[in-house]
Formats: sequence, structure tokens, C-alpha cells
Amino acid sequence: MVLGKWLGKLTDGLAKTRSKLADGVRGLFRVGRRIDAEFLRELEETLILGDVGVAATRRIIEDLKARYRDREITAADDILGIIKQDLKESLAEGAKGFNANPDGPTVILVAGVNGSGKTTAVARLAKLFLGEGKTVLLAACDTFRAAADEQLGIWAERVGVDVVRHRMGADPAAVAFDAAAAAVARKIDILLVDTAGRLHTQEHLMRELGKIRKVLGKQIPGAPHEVLLVLDATTGQNAIAQAKVFRAAIDVTGVFLAKLDGTAKGGIVLAIKQELGIPVKFVGLGEKADDVAPFDPDTFVEALFGGEG
Repeated sequence: MVLGKWLGKLTDGLAKTRSKLADGVRGLFRVGRRIDAEFLRELEETLILGDVGVAATRRIIEDLKARYRDREITAADDILGIIKQDLKESLAEGAKGFNANPDGPTVILVAGVNGSGKTTAVARLAKLFLGEGKTVLLAACDTFRAAADEQLGIWAERVGVDVVRHRMGADPAAVAFDAAAAAVARKIDILLVDTAGRLHTQEHLMRELGKIRKVLGKQIPGAPHEVLLVLDATTGQNAIAQAKVFRAAIDVTGVFLAKLDGTAKGGIVLAIKQELGIPVKFVGLGEKADDVAPFDPDTFVEALFGGEG
């Protein structure tokens, strides 16, 4: 998806968030209103209600206080541009690009709970990489859930890629082994590994992630090169709780934020970055296979605030 098209889709997709967060922030501005304790309290409340998160909100508020003390700003109607710049810098801070493997297949391990949109995210990533001229192979390592590989197979057929799969109940690490071997033999550019949806209470599934990682690393040096955690944007702060569990179990390198278009909780992007230190690397918008794009902080913030201010 080209940047201009993505900006349009993102602007539309963030409409619910914008009405709650950005419009809420704008509603605080009155010509001549002073930046006092009451204004900052209302601003802090608005940001937190928009799921920006406590850490990101405190950073913004403290920055505004410092700028006010230094007389960089004198009234409330001066600060929208400052808030936007703070958000852009916060999202870009320490961000790393996509971790590609220059010496062979780039392996992307995809994790998340059931219902997060994980399998759809795998298909969308496949479509994205195909559009960049890369060859893609899928690994159906969710052998626990009935018809999971069937669902992935349907998506694969739509997108136009092959899937390595075993029977239901098979060892997921064995599927990963065969998929990695196939990716090397076929000189595939991208191997996308779909895994079983799991919760923190399902310790055996969490252990399976470790086994899959180990097998992939033996077959392809440095693999997995990306470990993407798929989070459902509509769950808001619950997504943060999920991310903490996965971060403790596996080395998550980035987040694929799904269903961003169906939520008023788009501020969760900021909370994920500030509270967890994990960058959002991809976002899903809409229902089609190509409704996905790499995450760009500037584009996100401009879409969030409608490009004004």
C-alpha cells in the first residue's frame, strides 16, 4: 500500500479514535485560555481516556510544564503542534526498521492470542511482501486448534503462496523444521511462521514457542529474525497486559496492531511504545488482504489529528 493511500485509509480508520482523543484535546483549547493546573489535569484525563497510557501521558504533560516554565508557550492554543511533535518523537525514539536476513530466508515468527487476528495478519504480511517482489512461504505451526491450518490454507490460496503443514496435533516444531528446510531449498525470501494462539495460563503452548524458535535457529542462522506479536487494537489496555506476558516468554521485536480501523482506542499505539518499549511495525486496516502497511510515526500522528495544528 503506497503511503498516500495508507494515509487516507489510516485517517478513515482512526475516525473513532480522533473523535475521542484528538477532538477531545482540541475541545480544551479556548482562545486566551491559560495553561494552569486545571488545564493540565483535563488534558491528562483526555489523553488517558484515549488509551495513550500513563507513561506517554506523563511525558507529554511534563514536557508542556517545562516549556511553559521556559516561556516557550504562553497559552493553551499554542500547544497542539507541540503535542503532535512530542508524539512523533516518542514513537520514533529507538525505533528499528524491519530485520531482514541478507544471507537467506528472513524468518518471521508470528504470535498472539486466539481472536487477535493473528492468522489474518500472517496472510496480510504475505500479500505485502509479495507486492514488494519477494517470494513467500507460510508455516502452519498452529496444530492445536481445529481447522487452524485450513484457515491459513484458505488465506494462502487467496494471496497466492504455498503452506507447509502437518496433520492436526502434530509437533509444531516439526512443522517449523520442515518449513525452514523448504524455505532454504527453494531459496524463499520470506518465511512466515503462524503459531498457536495462546494465553499466559497455557504454559505448554508458551514452551512450544521456545521449541519453535530453537528449531528455526538451527536451520537458518539468526532465525527468527523478527518476532511479531499480533495485538487487537480494540482491546485497548488489555493488549498491554498480553504484550507483557509474551515479552517475558519470547523476545518480541515488534507489534502487528490489528483491527485499528474498528476502535476508538488507537492511542494504544503510544502506550505500547512507552510502557513496553516495543515498536509497532505493522498495522492492519479494513478487511482485505492488502489492508496492511508498515507503521510510520509521522503518518500515524497526522492521521490521528487530521493533519491540523
